[in-house]
Amino acid sequence: MLVILTALDIEGAAVRKHLTNLRPHHHGAGTVFEVGTLATRPSAEVALAVIGMGTVNAAAITERAIAEFRPSAVLFVGIAGGLREWIALGDVVVATRVYAYHGGRIDGDEFLARPQAWDTSHRLVQLAKHVNRAKAWPGAAETAAAVHFEPIAAGEVVLNSTTAPERDRLRSHYNDAVAVEMESSGVALAGHLHESTPTIAIRGISDHADGNKHQVDSGGWQDTAVRNAAAFAAGLAEAIDRTVDHTVGRAEKAANPPTPGVRTTSVTGGNAVGDITSTGPVTVDQKVTSHARHHPIRVVLLAIALIAALALIGWAASLY
Repeated sequence: MLVILTALDIEGAAVRKHLTNLRPHHHGAGTVFEVGTLATRPSAEVALAVIGMGTVNAAAITERAIAEFRPSAVLFVGIAGGLREWIALGDVVVATRVYAYHGGRIDGDEFLARPQAWDTSHRLVQLAKHVNRAKAWPGAAETAAAVHFEPIAAGEVVLNSTTAPERDRLRSHYNDAVAVEMESSGVALAGHLHESTPTIAIRGISDHADGNKHQVDSGGWQDTAVRNAAAFAAGLAEAIDRTVDHTVGRAEKAANPPTPGVRTTSVTGGNAVGDITSTGPVTVDQKVTSHARHHPIRVVLLAIALIAALALIGWAASLY
């Protein structure tokens, strides 16, 4: 199971095009997820939700999704503002690190940064790079969009200015961030707190956060950016699912080598829950069975002696 989250309806709609057999899944607290499978890999189950803007929403719903579905990974997909001229509109940025850039202290006119940052899972970044190299995502051969692997910054404002204090802070304290948005730090925090569930942010660049957002949005760049981000996310989701299948299979075989022909009963809380083929650690009855197979004459003699002893005890008891 994978979880894909978006902030906006336009982002959710773009992801939904890569899913099939969607059905509603109602969380007890009211959140509605859609659960389906990847169109390109029917065995890959995906839970999708559109959660709204902001890091607080993102953290809360991500934690809820992880608790509900226990996913192998959480992908956050959407649009972002580019902070570098060499990143073109429509390009995709896969976050290698996420900064929460609003944390700090203000003394007088001075802002003292108190940064938080989360590195993206090495495994997910490596898989994403492989997907990019192999062009293993829908539409990769037809698009001119480039995929960049760089840090991004997430805060609580839509940044559309080159002169705002937030822009100066990003330049001074988070100089390697190449895109800015509003959710990924919440997602990363929830994954970190919830048993280190791996998360990754995939963002299409829809503007350059430079005061011209309205004009470029009107030019259709939001649609292009979110379409590219969703397509790359679909390719990565397929790669993750394939890797999880192989990794889990190898791990289970290594940890639990099969013991053919040995039967044990699994007991939970004092109640037998079924007769199963044991693949776990060797138990007492397994040792007895193994000994019997290797020393049959000894076992037969022991059985005869046991029967004779029981008969003698019964005869002695009858005398009294």
